Amino acid sequence: MFSLETNSLKGKVSDEEWQARVDLAACYRLVADMRWGDLIYTHISAKVPGTEHYLVNAFGLTFDEVTASNLIKVDLAGNILSDTPYSINPAGFTIHSAIHEVRHDAQCVIHLHTLATISVASVKGGLKPWSQYSMFSLPSLSYHGYEGLAVDENEKKRLQEDLGDTHHMLLPNHGGLTLGPTVGDAFMRFYDLQRACEIQLALMQANADVIEIPQSIIDGIYAQANVVHSGQTGGQKAWPAMLRKAYKLDPGFCE
Repeated sequence: MFSLETNSLKGKVSDEEWQARVDLAACYRLVADMRWGDLIYTHISAKVPGTEHYLVNAFGLTFDEVTASNLIKVDLAGNILSDTPYSINPAGFTIHSAIHEVRHDAQCVIHLHTLATISVASVKGGLKPWSQYSMFSLPSLSYHGYEGLAVDENEKKRLQEDLGDTHHMLLPNHGGLTLGPTVGDAFMRFYDLQRACEIQLALMQANADVIEIPQSIIDGIYAQANVVHSGQTGGQKAWPAMLRKAYKLDPGFCE
């Protein structure tokens, strides 16, 4: 049986980079467990703290094969800085380098092709204020129109402009994207966006009148969320539990 051979980088990179690798590998495993993956496609990236370099999955591995050590380190020009037999997904480079180039607050960027995010992104009007989950995305949501496979360098500028300072993006005919100051924040933002889209699809299929949440409630949701999270972010509160879950699924991710 084919097996992956990866030399452990633990103790060979800084403690900060190793922790970023562990968090990012855990995120890949959790996405696989949630069945949000797309075979070897789609991508999640995380910056190496204190640098302009970022980590991303090796192109050709499924998400449940990603480990802290086989993540690839690249620079914003797409140069591979890791000793690896693998390459990176060209479309992943275009999207993630574009965001890391301008959003210095984004330690992690998640871009996935889930059925729910593609579907809601691709209907006129996009995400609706139809559930509590949509409340966390709508105040900071942007859209970027489909331009084909994301391998055109010229698309980067338009993606950056469309994203602006938002933390959630829906890409019509394509998927969803979230970013955050930590891997945990980006993961929880995608969780909320995914759930909002799933609920919207269910309500659309019900073909009944939907009770919409008033704009005044949407405007005040961040203040309410701050009370719930006791001054911390959703990622800070939930991520330790998610790490424990990833470890229970398979502790091999942190090798």
